[in-house]
Amino acid sequence: MPKEYRTIQEVAGPLMLVQGVENVTYDEIGEIELANGETRRCKVLEIDGTNALVQLYESATGINLSNSKVRFLGRTLELGVSADMLGRVFDGMGRPIDKGPEILPDERRDINGLAMNPAARDYPNEFIQTGISAIDGLNTLVRGQKLPIFSASGLPHAQLGAQIARQAKVRGKDESFAVVFAAMGITFEESNFFINSFKETGAIDRTVLFINLANDPAVERIATPRMALTAAEYLAFEQGMHVLVILTDITNYADALREVSAARKEVPGRRGYPGYLYTDLATLYERAGRQKGKDGSITMIPILTMPEGDKTHPIPDLTGYITEGQVILSRELYSKGVTPPIDVLPSLSRLKDKGIGDGKTRADHSNTMNQLFAAYSRGKEAKELMVILGEAALSDIDLIYAKFADAFEKEYVSQGYLANRDIEETLNIGWKLLSILPRSELKRIDDKYLDEYYGKF
Repeated sequence: MPKEYRTIQEVAGPLMLVQGVENVTYDEIGEIELANGETRRCKVLEIDGTNALVQLYESATGINLSNSKVRFLGRTLELGVSADMLGRVFDGMGRPIDKGPEILPDERRDINGLAMNPAARDYPNEFIQTGISAIDGLNTLVRGQKLPIFSASGLPHAQLGAQIARQAKVRGKDESFAVVFAAMGITFEESNFFINSFKETGAIDRTVLFINLANDPAVERIATPRMALTAAEYLAFEQGMHVLVILTDITNYADALREVSAARKEVPGRRGYPGYLYTDLATLYERAGRQKGKDGSITMIPILTMPEGDKTHPIPDLTGYITEGQVILSRELYSKGVTPPIDVLPSLSRLKDKGIGDGKTRADHSNTMNQLFAAYSRGKEAKELMVILGEAALSDIDLIYAKFADAFEKEYVSQGYLANRDIEETLNIGWKLLSILPRSELKRIDDKYLDEYYGKF
């Protein structure tokens, strides 16, 4: 039986100081028993001699310094994992909230996990179809990749995240595919939107949801993505499934880190975030990937709202260093009614070349992708010139490029949140748009592909 301590000295926000403890270790989980018999969980943050500084997972309300007892359990925070988690909804601490039965775990796992050994990593090279042209055609997602979505407040990243979770699949192989969806600091309405969206389409059957609401304790928010990744690692590397992990919103997670760091009176780094924000984010992102000798894989899409739409803010800035590209949502496109408003020019998937081509998507994919980027870029320049100089100042070819840019946004990027396009449809729409341009302009495409596809759609 763990030893009980009645030596709580101080409670300050999410932190509590317990004196006179023995054999207590960093990260160990404790239970606080209140005078009325209620128990709450906490985690050891610091040990100084016989003093333990602990972090509360629930609110501090009702903790009486003289009547409350603390027990340290000799283990870290764990999640009971099982294949039965699919189709279930949990709170941020891994407790079922869908009125279903408790999970009978196959094993209990430390939620902090371990970063994957770089030598054991397998290179990502298999295409994942999301059904969204702006991603599949131009910023292709590859199995085992980390591809964040950079959004801003008021943009429809929730709809895009739910659409990817519903539609994503590995083509051509009958492999088991699962989605682990972790939502941090979201509102009750958003929570209902995600759950109902998955239930309506039946996608819930292959999804595990972890939901931490905005009014839940900030400290729980720090555990939520680790719970999700622990479930994903079990499904991927023990059950051999291909798992897509969607984490939304990383900004809320980082704000929770900042809140706890401020309570500990740590020296703040950029914009008040703790100096270890980079390391902390890396401990999450680096749990994705493929392992040699294992069938399963973890592909990750973290979603983050850039404060004031600022790409240089510490959260998107550090995320960009650790991950392999980014998909950027644009307020300008959103105001034009483009859905999803993905700005393809500054977006980037660093591994796209590894997941496309003959046998993966289609042989003409690489050529058409490069040509679409070039043509859209020139079309946007032509439209900017038109605003400044007027339409009469543009050459005939510039006018065609401007027309192409409008058609590209309307037909290629804007597809709504219910359309699920396979890669052939996406490539064919690309060819239809490229046929607006004279053949002589398509300098980035081999003649054999032009002969086969130009003007055929």
